[in-house]
Amino acid sequence: MLEGYGQDIHQGATLMTTVLNRRSWVESANGHVDFPLQNLPLGVFSHGQTGARGGVAIGDWIFDLRAATDSGVFQGPAAEVAEVASRDQLNDFLALGAAARQALRAALLQLLDEDSPQRDRLQGVAGLLLPISECTLHMPARVGDYSDFYVGIHHALNVGKLFRPDNPLLPNYKYVPIGYHGRASTLCPSGTAVRRPSGQTLAAGQEFPVFGPCKRLDYELELGVWIGPGNAQGEAIGIDRAAEHIAGLCLLNDWSARDIQAWEYQPLGPFLSKSFATTISPWIVTAEALEPFRRAQPPRPDGDPQPLAYLLDDHDQQGGALDIELEVLLLTAQMKDAGLAPHRLGLSNSLNMYWTVAQMVAHHSVNGCKLQPGDLLGTGTLSGPQEGQYGSLLEMTAGGKQPVTLPNGEERMFLQRGDEVLLRARCHREGHVSIGFGECRGVVLD
Repeated sequence: MLEGYGQDIHQGATLMTTVLNRRSWVESANGHVDFPLQNLPLGVFSHGQTGARGGVAIGDWIFDLRAATDSGVFQGPAAEVAEVASRDQLNDFLALGAAARQALRAALLQLLDEDSPQRDRLQGVAGLLLPISECTLHMPARVGDYSDFYVGIHHALNVGKLFRPDNPLLPNYKYVPIGYHGRASTLCPSGTAVRRPSGQTLAAGQEFPVFGPCKRLDYELELGVWIGPGNAQGEAIGIDRAAEHIAGLCLLNDWSARDIQAWEYQPLGPFLSKSFATTISPWIVTAEALEPFRRAQPPRPDGDPQPLAYLLDDHDQQGGALDIELEVLLLTAQMKDAGLAPHRLGLSNSLNMYWTVAQMVAHHSVNGCKLQPGDLLGTGTLSGPQEGQYGSLLEMTAGGKQPVTLPNGEERMFLQRGDEVLLRARCHREGHVSIGFGECRGVVLD
């Protein structure tokens, strides 16, 4: 029966994507900043000495899909899908496509609704709900391949102006969704400490490089895109079908060693400067939960070329953009010791993407490149056009020339030992319940 779930449906034709004014019998979900009933993101967790398994975030709790399936909570097709989603990786679930996600979502909405006829029974199932605070969150899928794009045009402009003031954008930027192949092996879930990398650097005015620890460590505020069914090698995913292969999103911090990057990136791009760590938030916020927050792709400035035909689809242009508020905060060791709250460094939005997620997928596969369930795509840094909206210290400090002053008087050009970077994301729309992504955090170790 599960084979039928591989036939996905077009973007926008989703089942029960939003449930206005519905509340959950899980009290902490009602008004929760990230995980109300309307979200229901999926992840992989462990609790105590038990093994890793799939779960759903609801308020301050995890709904244990394995406990639910073992207890016979689900009925019909949703029971089969829930069993697949309860495994120690979500790759098999992602491969099933949108119809399977929607079947599981519809069942969860009914089960967790405050008026659910199974409420009393569910409350009596031992271990069905586990406190998130007592669980370890893992990578939600085994990522076979990770590619990082560069679709945040304001970041591209800001960085380009630092190095090429007269020509900040290279000629291909407005024609090609720029990307490169990253390292899946060093993807890590939120909370994983990040060790400062070492590599070759060339100091200003010097003739020869030296080897040593990075001195210009930076973060990048990005979104991650989880691939669903994917394609066969040699078969491109058309732009009109690309949304069927987008399972959901997460937050992504593409840690960057700017001094190593400056020396190594020509002519083939970054290598050691990016491959040491990439942190993601552990929950997959599904395409169905994000449906109410779709927007028309912002119009291109006058004079910009229209996308080539393989990247242009009217439906995608009318609703392929996402309105997601993105935030990056910093908590230094001194701030933490003093009991201070993290300080916001930047507030941006995913509407700053020059290319849609569907265009990223279509371009990635147009040459026949095989995308597989659980592959991850990064958007690139999603800065806004103004101060206070930047997604990296490289932009905030004008390339390390203007320090950032923190509330306690500390200054930062780049990240120091003990600095903790936090990424957050929220979706808001009038008349709809807001949802969030949870945190993506990592602390710097030397």
